[in-house]
Order: sequence, then C-alpha cells, then structure tokens
Amino acid sequence: QMQLVESGGGSVQAGGSLRLSCVASEGTDGINLIGWFRQIPEKEREGVAAVVPGTEATYYAASVSGRFTISQDKAANTVYLQMNSLQPDDTAVYYCAAAIWYSGEWHEVRRYTYWGQGTQVTVSS
Repeated sequence: QMQLVESGGGSVQAGGSLRLSCVASEGTDGINLIGWFRQIPEKEREGVAAVVPGTEATYYAASVSGRFTISQDKAANTVYLQMNSLQPDDTAVYYCAAAIWYSGEWHEVRRYTYWGQGTQVTVSS
C-alpha cells in the first residue's frame, strides 16, 4: 500500500521560505501525477502544484505561480515544493497526493488516489 509522507512544514514570517518534501514509500512507478494541495478550515482542498514523475511537466495554481516550485528526485522517491515569498494567505495544511488513474484535472481532488497526512504551514505578518 502506497504511503506518502510529508515533512518540512513550520512557521515563518511573511516573505520567508519553506521547502516541503513528500516521500512515496513504494516509489513512483505506476504514478502518473504527484500533486500538492492545501486546505484551511471550512474550505475545500485547493490544488497548488503538480508534477508528472520522470518528466519536466509541471502545473501551478495562479495564486502561487512564480513563488512556488515543484521538483522531484526520482532516485529518492521524493517530490519537493519550494515555497518562496510566503504570505499569510498561504497558511494552510499542505498535503501531498499521488494519482494512478487519469480521471480529472491536476488540481482536482478526485484525480488522486493516495494522500499524505498533511503538514502545517503558518505564515505570520
């Protein structure tokens, strides 16, 4: 059973940076997309960025484009989310997710089968 483990969350001041990591326990073979989502209480989970494993194909939400960068280390079964110029609106629980089917767009929750437990990111003004 695939497990995704996120790390790297924390508290920073506005303008700061954090790097999140997501390790896939079974590797990325068979996974066609890995995404990062975020969620705040009483709001729907929002797609932030995604990458197609083994390729340079990436996707970003407009709200983070130019500030966040998704990357991968296939040998380490790890996907990263580098977050720069963080703002208080970026405060959320961030989740890593993996897709094995092709139903849905990269930013849609229904596209993904496996989810991590989430890591909290808090940005203070």
